[in-house]
Amino acid sequence: MSAFHDLKLKALDGQDLPLAPLKGKVVLVVNVASKCGLTPQYKELEALYQRYKDRGFSVLGLPCNQFAGQEPGTEAEIQEFCSLNYDVTFPLSSKLEVNGHDRHSLYRLLAGEGAEFPGDITWNFEKFLLGKDGRVLARFSPRTTPDDPAVVQAIEKALG
Repeated sequence: MSAFHDLKLKALDGQDLPLAPLKGKVVLVVNVASKCGLTPQYKELEALYQRYKDRGFSVLGLPCNQFAGQEPGTEAEIQEFCSLNYDVTFPLSSKLEVNGHDRHSLYRLLAGEGAEFPGDITWNFEKFLLGKDGRVLARFSPRTTPDDPAVVQAIEKALG
């Protein structure tokens, strides 16, 4: 099992959100925000999730308020926003830090020193594609939409 699968997060509803059940799945990890110009990507993320979930794919949304305060709400407000506006059904964690001193261990793994694609997260909706073994296969900029052919091709290749 990879270090990724060893991690445990908190879900928006306060329940534990262990990553071990994602072992053997291809996962698109995305830091998300409700009040960003890129927020409509939620719709495309949900569409990807629906399209590929039965083939062993998941999206993991990680709300973050580090970019211009664009995720100011409580966990309950974020959940309501995502459900009402985008019918999000993929897993969402509670808010976490993606950069800086308090960077969550998941982001130290994804983008920290020694990572496959190191460097600070540049904005909301930066994406990491992880293979079935939990290794990072690709990193996509926030402006690369979830339905971009490069993202879709990388997911299909990882699914096999």
